[in-house]
Amino acid sequence: MTSTKAIARPAGSKLYLLHRIAILAACAGVFYPALSPARITTAISQYTSLLTSAISWSSLTSGLSRALNRGYLATSTFQLLMVASIVCLVGVILSAVGGCMSAGNTRMKRKGLRFPIIGSLLMFAGLAGIYVSYTQIVAADYSRAPAYFPMGFWFYLVLAVVILATSLIELVRGKGAVLEPKMEMLEDYHLFLLFLPILALAFVFCYLPLWGWRYAFFDYTAGGTLSMENFVGLRWFTYLFENEATRNDLLRVLKNTLAISGINIITLWLPMVFAILLTQVNSKRFRRVVQTLTTIPNFLGWVIVYAIAVALFSTTGFVNGFLTNILGTPSDVNWLMDSSHMWLKMWLWGTWKGVGWSAIVYISSISGIDPTLYEAATMDGAGRFAKIWNVTIPQLMPTFFVMLLMGIAGILSNGLDQYLVFSNAANGSAIEVLDLYVYNLGIGSGQISMSTVIGMAKSIVSVILLFAANTFSKKVRGESII
Repeated sequence: MTSTKAIARPAGSKLYLLHRIAILAACAGVFYPALSPARITTAISQYTSLLTSAISWSSLTSGLSRALNRGYLATSTFQLLMVASIVCLVGVILSAVGGCMSAGNTRMKRKGLRFPIIGSLLMFAGLAGIYVSYTQIVAADYSRAPAYFPMGFWFYLVLAVVILATSLIELVRGKGAVLEPKMEMLEDYHLFLLFLPILALAFVFCYLPLWGWRYAFFDYTAGGTLSMENFVGLRWFTYLFENEATRNDLLRVLKNTLAISGINIITLWLPMVFAILLTQVNSKRFRRVVQTLTTIPNFLGWVIVYAIAVALFSTTGFVNGFLTNILGTPSDVNWLMDSSHMWLKMWLWGTWKGVGWSAIVYISSISGIDPTLYEAATMDGAGRFAKIWNVTIPQLMPTFFVMLLMGIAGILSNGLDQYLVFSNAANGSAIEVLDLYVYNLGIGSGQISMSTVIGMAKSIVSVILLFAANTFSKKVRGESII
């Protein structure tokens, strides 16, 4: 069998580069509502993407229930629209398959060109169906669902033309080329394609939402639209410092955030110590049981953890029952409602949930330590604790410092779930961290623009801290974490 490392790297082609860029743009546009070709009436939500139009009937028709029920608009129009969206989406997927195959050898490229040809034709068919649906909306002339010709239609039409043209040209240009015995792909392309789904998810969930930062520059309310009429520039940024109540809230929230994050950073060594102690246990069965029991809590949602907390610490929970019935000390204290030592309580719950999972990286590092180091320490007469102190801990320090610097970089990000489920009227002021404050401000109070400003500031500060920590690591340890 021919090794993938022995395959000659295919010659680059500017036309193939254009081909791949067009396919990549088509794939990205599937998730972007502003580029959806299926929004043929303003009654369809502006947040409906091509993907949503293809898989969700309710999202496509949520604002048209009355018009469809009373016959002002034909249901068949939107059935055709959804089918056309599905066809267009399938065309994009087939084009993506061909784009991935274009990273292979000549045989794989030739085979792969068939997919974008078929995919672009399906995109044409889907766009034709969308256009027919649009003409039906125009003919209906229903004032509450005015026809709207989306910019995304032209976007996908141009991409379909480019994909079809580049595919056909490359197919003709490669006619008569010598083909390899079998389809093969370079190893580095293998790794890239394995990483591609993660890259796509990171783009959709980490980078695409950054488009929402534009709400920080508008006086926006839920359900409204963005226009120059409600454009306010940097008004919300200055409001953070001008309004005394907002300043006081931010100072309180930052105090909670920094305190809880500080406790987590100070105790960041606990997973490392736990991993060291666990690896020193001779019984493999006991070690596996302990590791399993300490790792399982990580997979429990915070709602389940809160349910456990209620069973233990509510007025009728296990703790009060134990104090009353076993020790004879009547107690009906609601430990969850008490706001005292809230930072410590949150740290304890977080540690219980995550220490076993966090220890895995240290257990992996310990298993990768060179055994000859322990053999040399034994030859020098070192005992078990001397080996831990002089071999294990120094070998774990690089991993620990990476985790420490990442913890410092994320000092403003405590997460939301834990504090949301544990918060109540009594402990709200002591438990509200920055992420929960942004959630309460945007979703609870409807101040979307203000919450966006605070979220932007948090992200920018986190990035600055990350690069600062990386610079510090490079100067002190001579190693970079980025």
